[in-house]
Amino acid sequence: MIDIRPFASLGGADFGWLKARHHFSFGHYQDRARMGWGRLRVWNDDEIAPGTGFDPHPHRDMEIITYVREGAITHRDSMGNEGRTEAGDVQIMSAGTGVVHSEYNLEPGTTRIFQIWIIPDRAGASPNWGAKSFPKAGREARFEVLAGGRAGDAEAGALPINADAAVMAATLAPGQELRQPLASGRAAYLVPARGRVTVNGAALSARDGAAIRDEAELVIRAEEEAELVLVEVAA
Repeated sequence: MIDIRPFASLGGADFGWLKARHHFSFGHYQDRARMGWGRLRVWNDDEIAPGTGFDPHPHRDMEIITYVREGAITHRDSMGNEGRTEAGDVQIMSAGTGVVHSEYNLEPGTTRIFQIWIIPDRAGASPNWGAKSFPKAGREARFEVLAGGRAGDAEAGALPINADAAVMAATLAPGQELRQPLASGRAAYLVPARGRVTVNGAALSARDGAAIRDEAELVIRAEEEAELVLVEVAA
């Protein structure tokens, strides 16, 4: 089953400094039919104006993954961590027992991110933050695991999260195809950061979402140059 969710159908908010689109219920956007997808709870598509950002605010018991599409995001938190994550790279924050953090766009241009929240396998873990560069050359025509908590993810170089889940990315040239298995009992959510693709024959444009389950394999074909982000979780 593949449920295509066109970008125009997503919830959203415009605060001037922040233009946000929500794949699932979040903030002012409430939709009982879109409360999450398996353990995936939030997928926000945010555009943050230069010199602005999210002032210090708390989180707990959530795995928060930020995929930077354009620009860069600067992070500070109550654990003493500071870091700047650039386009194509990833940061993770395991909120666990509680953490306060801020996220700012200190760049001269707009920063665009996907922020993804996954429900952890257990509450009360120790908070953690990390960031890593993932060169796009390492994900040509294949999904590279950027953050994961499945067996083998950390050993393969992924940032660790406290959830039986994985955040992956791939790039495809026009006409290229890749195949990705999806095991029984697993669900996936796919968003092209850019480009047009088909997944098992269903068409997806840039920033559309595809909620997927009960498909043994995903066959993804690029109609034009594409950058893909895929989250796999327990269904």
